[in-house]
Amino acid sequence: MSKGKFNGTIERLGIFMGAKSSYEQAQAVIMGLPMDYTVSYRPGARNGPLAIRNVSTALEEYSFYLNRSLKDYNYCDLGDLALPFGNAGASLEMIEKAAGILLEDSKFPIFLGGEHLVSYPIVKAFVRKYPDLRIIHFDAHADLRKDYYGEELSHSTVMYKVAEVLGPGRVFQFGIRSGIKEEFEYAEKNTRLYPHEVLKPLKEVNEELKGYPVFVSLDIDVVDPAFAPGTGTQEPGGCTSREIIQAIHLLGDLNVVGFDLVEVCPQLDFSERTAILAAKIVREALLSFL
Repeated sequence: MSKGKFNGTIERLGIFMGAKSSYEQAQAVIMGLPMDYTVSYRPGARNGPLAIRNVSTALEEYSFYLNRSLKDYNYCDLGDLALPFGNAGASLEMIEKAAGILLEDSKFPIFLGGEHLVSYPIVKAFVRKYPDLRIIHFDAHADLRKDYYGEELSHSTVMYKVAEVLGPGRVFQFGIRSGIKEEFEYAEKNTRLYPHEVLKPLKEVNEELKGYPVFVSLDIDVVDPAFAPGTGTQEPGGCTSREIIQAIHLLGDLNVVGFDLVEVCPQLDFSERTAILAAKIVREALLSFL
């Protein structure tokens, strides 16, 4: 066997493209949260984090939108948090603890879901560090139910739980086009809900959000299923893939302190275009928020 030096490039599946930094050197840290215990229609989002990582190698590290490259940033991918399968309560406690550690270590966290309920413990950790935290929530669904068939812990209740933690007027919801009557009545008093559209209302509140720490939570079903069919609760009438990427760029003007992307369900999309869109959003988020 030759002992000569190998000069080729090795692509590593199972980690996000370009995530070569050590944890100590990393500005940003990617962590998968493979949980889908409370989904209300089609399960499988627990496989989302790995699918996003694996298809990320199809993309360039350079963003021509921003004229920036991932090669100029230090970030690492810790893989998936090992959650106790089927135990929602214990899983949420572990997620909250993990998020808290990343914040204590001054990392910019990017979480890959998994179902949307994972955002609840993340926000609980963030609000301890940032008491005046604001949430930007991109989604097809309001997620403002008090319970779902009697269960208070559900991906359908996540923003109700988040609003309870933060208080009125601090959750900004965009792209919403589905929910029960009680959710929209709750939103009138407790959240800032902008139905149907994403870019126009986001531009209108962008100036208002400057100066606040902002956490961004993006459910991939905010995008129309024509562009992102690989999600458990598809809802027609959403934004385009171009619009959601533009929204991420728009948020680059704010003090974004963390980001999650949830509800990618790869087995519902054999083309993998949902996972590829998610990976591109993560790339643009890294380059916009760091």
